[in-house]
Amino acid sequence: MTDKPTRERKRGSGAQYVYDILREEILDLVLPPGSPIDENQLAERLSMSRTPIREALVRLAGEGLVTPLPNRSTVVANIDFFNLHTFFDALTLMYRVTTRLAGEYHTSADLEIIRSRQEDFARAVERQDALAMIATNREFHAAIAEAGRNSYFTGLFCRLLDEDQRILRLYYSSFNDQLPKRYVGEHEQMIAAIEARDINACDRLAKAHADQIVSQIQSMISRGATANIPL
Repeated sequence: MTDKPTRERKRGSGAQYVYDILREEILDLVLPPGSPIDENQLAERLSMSRTPIREALVRLAGEGLVTPLPNRSTVVANIDFFNLHTFFDALTLMYRVTTRLAGEYHTSADLEIIRSRQEDFARAVERQDALAMIATNREFHAAIAEAGRNSYFTGLFCRLLDEDQRILRLYYSSFNDQLPKRYVGEHEQMIAAIEARDINACDRLAKAHADQIVSQIQSMISRGATANIPL
């Protein structure tokens, strides 16, 4: 396993720099759920003031990755394994609804964006880059939702995708970050169904795609593979 390249901090990019560092550490579970984030220690570690750190924490809170506490401290958000079934129900429904609507309302410009996002995802899978897979998978499905022309569904789905980031990290880790290429093929099948405006196929493929993710994660939990992760 090779060391990760050192990030270069650009002038004026303080909050983005902190966001990128913390997001990566949270998604990679270097910062486990429930662990405190000390702004003073972080400021010293990154050699910057607390202002960009607070800005980054606000953004991470909006994505559900950290939780602000009443005493003005912040902790990494917990993963609620006990209620994952309700999350999975909502996620599966939104996969189906947004893909169906994309099949009905997409334009040629939408398809270009969706295909571009799929190319990004396929490259991330080829590199076995789990964090890139998470980000590009999110953008792929967000593009499908945008093509459905319902801003309420798009907003809800993107919120679920953001909350899903650490769950997807566990999902990819179950494959040792070597996601089988057949799952990249599932995206391709969904694109083909959307392009053909085959609403029933869109629904069927989106449900199957969600179901295999849910099944893989549930299998991990049942094996106790997440036992060292705080609830």
